[in-house]
Amino acid sequence: MTSDSVEPGTVRPGGRTARVRSAVLRAAGDALAERGLAGLDLADVARRAEVGRTTVYRRWGTPANLVADLLTDMAEQSLPHTDTGSLTDDLRANARLVRRTLADARQGALFKAVIAAATCDAQAAAALRRFYETRVSEWEPCVRRAVERGELPEGTDTHEVIRAASAPLYYRLLTTGEPLDEAAADRAADAAVAAARAGVFVTTGR
Repeated sequence: MTSDSVEPGTVRPGGRTARVRSAVLRAAGDALAERGLAGLDLADVARRAEVGRTTVYRRWGTPANLVADLLTDMAEQSLPHTDTGSLTDDLRANARLVRRTLADARQGALFKAVIAAATCDAQAAAALRRFYETRVSEWEPCVRRAVERGELPEGTDTHEVIRAASAPLYYRLLTTGEPLDEAAADRAADAAVAAARAGVFVTTGR
């Protein structure tokens, strides 16, 4: 397989290549946050990143490829999960982290743009799934330990509990436009804990 055929974001570059990738992805994130997917232009990204157009076109080729690599990079930069010994505190920490990200002017706009991109491009959709699979998997151990402590019933789908803690926040971001405050994050986490304790997320075969 040649370097030109490698899927963007699947190889960790080093040295100058890493610096170029970092600059381009930062510029792409800025452009997405400002203009959305429709306004993402590779030549504009190259100008913002202060790198040659040829470099950007050769390495990424299309805006969708650039979005996919941006999501890969975001997954790589994910913060480690919290382990407080309390499921409620752990999920509140998770929901508050999501809230801070989505409430940030740049990051919130960026997530809206990449979610929009995923609705119309298969590669962007696959990258978005990988991003969230990474994030959910990082936090899943706190739910698994809650099951082991007897805090949750056996057979609880640990991944679904993590997803439930942040889903209401994305709903606010994308639909209602209601404030993304810390109280909303805590309510989302507490609701996920209550549902998990009631056995809502118990599945067979896990």
